[in-house]
Amino acid sequence: MSRIGKKPVSLVKGVSATISGQTVEVKGPKGTRSFTATDDVTLTIDGDEIKVTPRGTSKRARQQWGMARSMVENLVTGVTTGFKKELEIQGVGYRAAIAGNVLKLSLGYSHEVNFAVPAGVTVTSPKQTEIIVEGIDQQLVGQVAANIREWRQPEPYKGKGIRYKGEFVFRKEGKKK
Repeated sequence: MSRIGKKPVSLVKGVSATISGQTVEVKGPKGTRSFTATDDVTLTIDGDEIKVTPRGTSKRARQQWGMARSMVENLVTGVTTGFKKELEIQGVGYRAAIAGNVLKLSLGYSHEVNFAVPAGVTVTSPKQTEIIVEGIDQQLVGQVAANIREWRQPEPYKGKGIRYKGEFVFRKEGKKK
């Protein structure tokens, strides 16, 4: 029995959901999102709750049960509060700036890195050493943050690079004479 799957997803005030076949569409103050579940689970709306139940007792049905429930909960969270990833830049001369729909990164290369921000995500830079990625799609927000971090991951000797806020970077000791 899936402990996650057993819990119903409650719809908060201002959020409406509709189910057509295996597709759930959730509308809220921040926008509209939808998810299509596999045929291994059944989706039902009961008052202000969405319930996910497995069809049968096969291993695949039990796997999809908890995953489908988590996906529906992420839809509700996305249209109400949204998702956010914060990045920090550390290093002498490393900085970020937003110019229209392009994030300009100075990361110690011979050229400036221009990162085109995809649709559905907003990227802001309140300080030169901070980048905030926000949106209603958790997967897209995480992927954009990972793509930005990929340009200069934190290195273990001086800790220079782009890291998630609060991320611990294991530091190595340098050479000794």
